[in-house]
Formats: sequence, structure tokens, C-alpha cells
Amino acid sequence: MKFEISRKGALKQLDAFINSDLASYSFKRNFDLGPTDKSNVSCLSPYISHRLITEYEVAKTVLSKFPYQKVEKYIQEIFWRVYWKGWLELRPQVWTDFIEDLKGLKEDDNYKKAINGETQIECFNDWVKELKENNYLHNHTRMWFASIWIFTLNLPWQKGAEFFMKYLFDGDAASNTLSWRWVAGLQTKGKHYVAQSWNISKFTNNKYKNVKLNENALPVTDKREYKLNPLDFITEDNSNENLLVFENELNLENKDLKKYKNIYLVLLSNDTRKLKLEQKVLDYKSEIINDQKKRFEELQIIDEVKFQTLVAEINSFDVVHPCIGENFSFLNTIRKKRNLKLNFVLSEEDKFSWQFSNKGFFNFKNNIPKILTSFKLQ
Repeated sequence: MKFEISRKGALKQLDAFINSDLASYSFKRNFDLGPTDKSNVSCLSPYISHRLITEYEVAKTVLSKFPYQKVEKYIQEIFWRVYWKGWLELRPQVWTDFIEDLKGLKEDDNYKKAINGETQIECFNDWVKELKENNYLHNHTRMWFASIWIFTLNLPWQKGAEFFMKYLFDGDAASNTLSWRWVAGLQTKGKHYVAQSWNISKFTNNKYKNVKLNENALPVTDKREYKLNPLDFITEDNSNENLLVFENELNLENKDLKKYKNIYLVLLSNDTRKLKLEQKVLDYKSEIINDQKKRFEELQIIDEVKFQTLVAEINSFDVVHPCIGENFSFLNTIRKKRNLKLNFVLSEEDKFSWQFSNKGFFNFKNNIPKILTSFKLQ
């Protein structure tokens, strides 16, 4: 499968999905039809994860053509990303601990066989190959993959989350990390997801039968507890001429860009990243930001080296809030080192929606109609 790497391509793909396959989404969505057929899902996540288009924009477009009741399941799936981001914003220590945990985990032969697709489990090996070739996996397959990794191959969930981040075009700190924690049984304590052979067989149209799995595994345990942090964004009472944008928050459609003298779009290299990305993923990010450059000529694309040179001269920026994760951690480190004055620019939709991420998704899901109504998305 190929992605047209542009905002225009994202909108075109959304329109095609709405007109062709959205009506059957709720009862076809769990089927993985193989690497070459993803027609039952929208495949918009590589765009949404970088906010080339936003969850709210997708919802508004969908609801302009279908009543909510007809597309409720799809809207809920789109809003999982909003929920996960809000959940991690309220508990940033989860990301910090995940990165720290990785430092102490070894890469043994069992791990190497897994990441090279050399296990005794055919479907798992095929998914490793698909992930590396296409930089994408069906969501249901990601759940099976994570469950097999954790409960059958007995590998640390953290290394699996790292592996996904390395290869996925749509990998983001919140959705990826927290989804792996959910499968392991750490998001909702004691409630884990265990892949079943019958389920894999059914939803791959019997491509994989009689898969030998540990179907009686106990959830992963972790004594660490995470208290809610207030959504407290650093704001400075000044008027900045300079705007910072990172590659995972590219939505500039509704920003007042004319007020800025300089707009800097930062793409971190692997030299700085805690989680190293495969070159194809870095290239994908580079192509996406180059598309934005074509649309907004005032953008200046820089890496972390140029950014650190820049902050030696400028110490005050507006920043499109990059969310908890790699980019935010980098920025926070530089902020403390250079005593930067930062004013975080956050969309009103995110501010409003994230307040409902304080509990489980069921609570968030019940508030989706309120979010849609508040911002006239339906």
C-alpha cells in the first residue's frame, strides 16, 4: 500500500473512504484482508498522527454526509487518538518511565528472532515483514501482534512499543505507548488483551488457522501508580514574533501566521531521538513537512542543531504544543538549559476534549457528542 504524502492526498483519501467504504465500516473494520487490501479501514492515521489533518476535521467531514448514529463507531475510533493524547498529557510520567525502562532491557536471541520474523508463529512473522515493508499494520493486527509479543513470546511490552515506533508511519507517543500498555493489562489494571487463535482465524478469513498461542496468560503487573497532573501549559505574557512547530503537530490551517516574523518547523534526527526511527519513517516525516512548506512558504525547516544555534540568539517563542513525547521532551530539555520563554499554542478542541481523558475511554466516549456539539462538528 502507498500513501500520497500531502494534505491534498489525505483529504482525497478521506473523501474516497466516505464515498466507498464508510457505510460498511462498523461490521467490516475488524477484518485484516492482507497487506494489499485495506479498503475496510480509512488508513488516515499516518496523516492524523502528524495532524496534517485533525481528528476534528475528519469528524466534521464525515458528519456532513452521515448522521452520527450511522457512523458512531468510526467517530469513536477516530477519537481514540484524542483520548490517548489527553490521557498522557494528564500523566506525563508514564512516558518518562517508558523511556527509562528501555535503558535496562536487553535484546536477547528471543527478541532478535521476533524482530526478524523468525519465530515459530507464521502470522507473527508475516506481520513483521508487512510492518517493515509497508510501515503500517491494521489496528486489529496490532493488538494480536502485541499480545503474542507479550504473552506468547514473553518479551517486554516496552521493547514491542519501541519496535512499532521505529517502523510505523503513524507512530505517536500516546497512541502507541498506551495501546501496548492496554494490551499488557496496565492501562486498566488487571484487564489485558489475550489473542485467541479462533479470533485470528476468523478476522483473517481463515488465512491463519490453529495458531499456537498462550491463551491463558495473566496480565503484566506494575506497582507504579500515576496520579493526574493538571493540564498546566506554560504561557508568557508577551507577544512573540517567532513560532515553533514540530512534525507531529502540523495543522496550521486555522493559525494566525501573519503575526509571526519567523516560523520554524523542527524535525529531529535520530542523533537526538530516544527512540530511533527507521529511515523510511524519517523520510515520510520529511516529505510531509516539505508538503507544508509548499503550502506555507514562510516556513523554515530546521533540525535540532540549527534550533540550538537559533536559541542562542532568540529566547522567546510561541510553540504549537507538540504533546508529551519525543518532541516535547527535547524542547523541555532545551527550555531548561537555555531558560527559554515559551507560550504554548493549543487548539480549543484539544483543551476541551482532554478534560474527559481523566478516566477510561468509556467516560470519554460518552462525552464525544458534547465535543461535537461544542465545536459545531455535526
